[in-house]
Amino acid sequence: MKKQASVLWVCEGVKFGQLCTGNPENRRRTSDLYGQGHYGASRGGRLHKGLDVVCSDGSTVYAPFNVTLHGKLTVYTDPSKVAINEGLNLRGEGLCFKLFYIRPDKTSGSVRKGTRIGTMLPIQSVYPGITSHIHIQMCDRSDPTPYF
Repeated sequence: MKKQASVLWVCEGVKFGQLCTGNPENRRRTSDLYGQGHYGASRGGRLHKGLDVVCSDGSTVYAPFNVTLHGKLTVYTDPSKVAINEGLNLRGEGLCFKLFYIRPDKTSGSVRKGTRIGTMLPIQSVYPGITSHIHIQMCDRSDPTPYF
């Protein structure tokens, strides 16, 4: 009888480059009126399945490494959040991930690291007092923290 092995691996050495103007180190959202931005933070009856990186409303958003754009995404079904209801699906460096709260410049094709891919949406208009941020979520909802 043959035994089968499963292998789970992190894309070794892959690190996100600068995501947003004004935050070259990808500083993360810590604690504010709405909670915390780390993966696994409590969100009432659920857990936060992403990582929040500080980004001021209206800032330019960049490709963190060479990526392929795989379409626009809708973040919410709640019409009261329409001002921040956009994002982008991306793949690159062996990773599949999503960026929430950005208006993409385009939604398909390949772009190089550091290329402008969009604009940070006005999160303050929906969540006044929150630390403005991009939410990074892996397609499989695993923890993106090792890539930062």
